[in-house]
Amino acid sequence: MDFNDTPEEAEFRAEAREWLKANRPDVDLSKVHYKRDVTPFKDWQAKKFDANWACLGWPKAAGGRGAKPIEQVIWSQEEGDVAMLSGPFIIGIGMAGPTIMRHGTDEQKARYLKPMARGDEIWCQLFSEPAAGSDLAGIRTRAVKDGDEWVVNGQKIWTSFAHVADFAILVLRTDPTVPKHQGLTYFILDMKSPGIEVRPIRQVSGESDFNEVFLTDVRIPDANRLGAVGEGWKVSMTTLLNERLSVGAAFPSNFDDILAMANQMEGADGALIEDGAVRDRLADWFVKSNGLEYTGYRMISALSSGKTPGAEASMTKLVLGRGRQDIASFAMDLQDMGGIVTDSEKAPLDAVFQRSFFRSIGNRVEGGTDEILLNIIGERVLGLPPDVRVDKDVPFNEIPKG
Repeated sequence: MDFNDTPEEAEFRAEAREWLKANRPDVDLSKVHYKRDVTPFKDWQAKKFDANWACLGWPKAAGGRGAKPIEQVIWSQEEGDVAMLSGPFIIGIGMAGPTIMRHGTDEQKARYLKPMARGDEIWCQLFSEPAAGSDLAGIRTRAVKDGDEWVVNGQKIWTSFAHVADFAILVLRTDPTVPKHQGLTYFILDMKSPGIEVRPIRQVSGESDFNEVFLTDVRIPDANRLGAVGEGWKVSMTTLLNERLSVGAAFPSNFDDILAMANQMEGADGALIEDGAVRDRLADWFVKSNGLEYTGYRMISALSSGKTPGAEASMTKLVLGRGRQDIASFAMDLQDMGGIVTDSEKAPLDAVFQRSFFRSIGNRVEGGTDEILLNIIGERVLGLPPDVRVDKDVPFNEIPKG
């Protein structure tokens, strides 16, 4: 297989490289954070959109470029570290957008897609709940029809970007008298609606990347329903499959960082890169890192041809989460006592691996826990017998709780 650029691809790469060189944002990327100010993020997304470099794989009618899969790969390679400025838009562009394109009405597509692609509006995802764990079909937040509106009460948790979001995608329990997968409906929520309270969650790292969201008598117009009543599970599957792809694309494998560290740092017997045990681990992670990269190309190809990513997304996300945690843990061990220092001004390599270690715990939960992903791979790839689900056909309001 030849991975060199074709003449056409080389021309596209040169065009992307030239535009990025001329338009690279004049900001210190290490200092910007969406929790402090979303302006640099929105400015960069708008600049890309206006120059036709945003959402490359989206159809032109939705605000994209209709680019080929390989062109999306080339763009991500060339965008490099500036890609972090796309972070606040990952849920909108990577999850809500594809779901609206597949299940939304013409009016919903016209209203939401282009502002989403341009970064004018930030989206969050209200799926997880405190009592449901990893079982999305076990959610309890209720929506009751009242004329042309739905009245919502309940709580969502682990919501990234909730405090800066303009809109949310969410799944609600609209019929508790049928089995849990059948009683769900999918909605678009204006996050400025009365009755919404967002509370940051303090993490073990001291940061607050997630929020819990309380919904009290929140009213959602029926026009904001995505898909038919009772088909929320079907619609949410589109979101979740794209979420696993987006989560995998949002975080690097960290291989380049630990390779650089091994080349720079000295161990008890000389340079770490000369240590056989270190080189053995590096070789293993190099293979996995390349496997992740090329599996990602397969998923991009599936998306661009109108297909829904399958188990590849689950495999990639599973390997990535575990790999990031393993690499960070090993790097901290190699730093000896410096590995326990979390202050970026005092820790080795600005505490990049300490931050990655804490964040990788979330990588293994968000977008489907390791256990959920292993079930998907076992059942859909290996053809193993399905997991026992004793509540699958029981009406939701008859399932024992507590």
